[in-house]
Amino acid sequence: MLMALGPVTFEIAPFNPQSTDRTTQSSWVEKSVIGRRPPLEFTGDGPETIRIEAKLFPEKFGGLSSLATLDTMRASGVPHFLMRGDGVPQGWFVVEQVSEKSTYLDAHGVGRVIEVEISCKRADAPGADGYMAALLSLIG
Repeated sequence: MLMALGPVTFEIAPFNPQSTDRTTQSSWVEKSVIGRRPPLEFTGDGPETIRIEAKLFPEKFGGLSSLATLDTMRASGVPHFLMRGDGVPQGWFVVEQVSEKSTYLDAHGVGRVIEVEISCKRADAPGADGYMAALLSLIG
């Protein structure tokens, strides 16, 4: 396993992550002062985003169900836990956007190669009820 986002596992096949980008920020407030540069007050962590680029080869390895699951996760608005493949927890993230580009379409219009970009934003952990409801909606 290379990483897991909630119920979606990224491996070499069928859902192969090619790269990840992570951006973190700090939050600051400017205070207006006459005659000098405004002092900055640190107000804590700002937004943190992670972007995962992956490829699917559905004709050879399958994986279209993982793509559908990601879109359901996005629509649910519920945070999911992100774990790196070496066991290091990355925290809770909501799926903000899922983009896909299909190339080399087969006779049914399904891409033989599907490039996927997943944009996630760090969030607080959900309550137990909200997370269980989201997982059950992904299953059924």
